[in-house]
Amino acid sequence: MYEEQGRSEEVQATAQLENVQTRPPDLGDVFREHHQTVFRAAYRVTGNAGDAEDVMQSVFLRLLRRDPLAEAVGNMESYLRRAAVNAALDLIRSRQAARQVPLEDVAPHLRDNPSLSPDRVQGSAEIRLWLREAVARLNPRAAEMFALRYFEGQDNTAIAENLGTTAATVAVTLSRARDKIQEDFQSFMGGTR
Repeated sequence: MYEEQGRSEEVQATAQLENVQTRPPDLGDVFREHHQTVFRAAYRVTGNAGDAEDVMQSVFLRLLRRDPLAEAVGNMESYLRRAAVNAALDLIRSRQAARQVPLEDVAPHLRDNPSLSPDRVQGSAEIRLWLREAVARLNPRAAEMFALRYFEGQDNTAIAENLGTTAATVAVTLSRARDKIQEDFQSFMGGTR
């Protein structure tokens, strides 16, 4: 009898464990735990808090709409960071015109810091915008690796683990992406100065 009761408890425990492993995580818990990571990843790519919030919203909406029968996410933080980077790159690709900041908005800051003169601020803003657009023009895999490395600060090994490739592949892809961006930047600077 004790043997039978022990097996019954074991079967119940196994069934509960399987139920826990197959049940999708609560979206509210996932949001509370990872929203800052998603926001930071999106902000580093877009450079704009409003856009980062939009990206964050779209990432979590996609997670909500995800097919419940889809394969479970192994590393939620990595999955969401990649989703944020990709959604932010998609947002940048979809933009045609650069945002303009009225001089009245920055004038109070100009008196405090001479390095923030309108021509320097405009030049810096143009370069940041150009860089974001240049990254968006890379092939999606290279753009994702570039953003994870230079906007997120991940090392090649971490990127390789997140993307299911080797650190050597990441290094080669990043080198080619840097070369392409450098070449484009020289052309950009030659054409604007």
